[in-house]
Amino acid sequence: MNAKKWLSNFLLVFAVALAASIVVTFLWSLGFHETASINWETSFQLAIILGIIIPLADIRKK
Repeated sequence: MNAKKWLSNFLLVFAVALAASIVVTFLWSLGFHETASINWETSFQLAIILGIIIPLADIRKK
């Protein structure tokens, strides 16, 4: 897998993980804390970690 393919996989996984994490933290804070806030720090950390790990796991699988 070349660098361009890995970068495109990273960006795709990063975007999906960031969007999902934003929705989950928003709904969590709305449902349990009755405030409409998003935990941006946790969302970006999770998206970066998954954006690195999932493409690397795909490389190792092949």
